[in-house]
Amino acid sequence: MSGFDYELCFAPVTGIDFTKMHGLGNDFAVFDAPAGTPLDGALIRRLADRHTGIGFDQALVLEPPRRADTAVFYRIFNADGVEVEQCGNGARCIGALLAARGLATSGAVVMDSPAGLIRARLLEGGLVSVDMGPVRFEPRSLPFDAPAEAERYPLEAAGDRIEVGAVSIGNPHAVLAVESVDAAPVGRLGPAIERHPRFPRRVNAGFMQIVDRSHIRLRVHERGVGETLACGTGACAAVAVGRRWGQLDAEVHVSVRSGELRVNWNGPGEHIWLTGPAEVSFAGRVEV
Repeated sequence: MSGFDYELCFAPVTGIDFTKMHGLGNDFAVFDAPAGTPLDGALIRRLADRHTGIGFDQALVLEPPRRADTAVFYRIFNADGVEVEQCGNGARCIGALLAARGLATSGAVVMDSPAGLIRARLLEGGLVSVDMGPVRFEPRSLPFDAPAEAERYPLEAAGDRIEVGAVSIGNPHAVLAVESVDAAPVGRLGPAIERHPRFPRRVNAGFMQIVDRSHIRLRVHERGVGETLACGTGACAAVAVGRRWGQLDAEVHVSVRSGELRVNWNGPGEHIWLTGPAEVSFAGRVEV
């Protein structure tokens, strides 16, 4: 047959194993990626497509540990293919997966990430709790263009003048209070806040409705993804900001679109903990 390249047709294909997981619908493809795995931004975007790929909010890439006291080093890529610093629900899913593989000692495992060490605890009922580290309000930690640190910052977004709290949970968040998350203009304001020029690395935008001192409702527009069903670092950010405003207690139940997370934070200088379910949807192998 003229023009037929037999060797090309049967060229070897690289395969990468993955586990599809989610934390309250915030979904991930967790890839086991040995050195040299060709996972780049273009491939992540293709695999994130919910019609022609695997479909996910974030890709979590597991690499060999870089420290002897950790079980893994993980990287996070949003659905747009851009690598980011941290992911709360993703960390909980990785912790659950490592525990299922026998890598947790006494129900706990230590993981390494671009944002630092993350400690996970496996609890009863399929819950996973992760130590997300210290909370940082300094504008440079996000980064955020502001002359000085403040509890609230005025912002012009999509033609509206709003006030936000800005905080880093290993990744950047802007939180604004709303009377009702059901009526909040997440689709209009979320993208405008995400790409506001005062956030040079973009930002996650949280819309928080305070029900009482121990309960909030929350919707989050995640940078590079859009609105998700749940956002773990977004839940931590909202509680941290709400506590700084003097409106929340040390333990807060966070109602997201698909369930409930719990956040515990004793205040400045203390680490913030995120707790919720982590589940496996299916496992597979993708050819790249």
